[in-house]
Amino acid sequence: MSGRIHPSTALAEIVFWYCALFLALKLVLSCCESTEEEFEPCDEIHAVREGETLHTISGKCGDPYIFEQNPHIHDPDDVFPELVIKITPFTNM
Repeated sequence: MSGRIHPSTALAEIVFWYCALFLALKLVLSCCESTEEEFEPCDEIHAVREGETLHTISGKCGDPYIFEQNPHIHDPDDVFPELVIKITPFTNM
């Protein structure tokens, strides 16, 4: 057997190294992104929309205590469209 590398093996190795370089670059760039969260201005009263959860609303509006401030919600996983909730955005002072 000679010391030659099959062309498909060489191509696979090149693709592997490009992918590894791409992933390393993506990792480095993701570390440089701003970590400061920006929240949408949300009304104090919010009607849940299709596909929203308390977690997504909390993240979007900056209200980490959304479940505690809505005692009419007994199960945080049991929210549905048109359910009215109170939102109090958290502010850093």
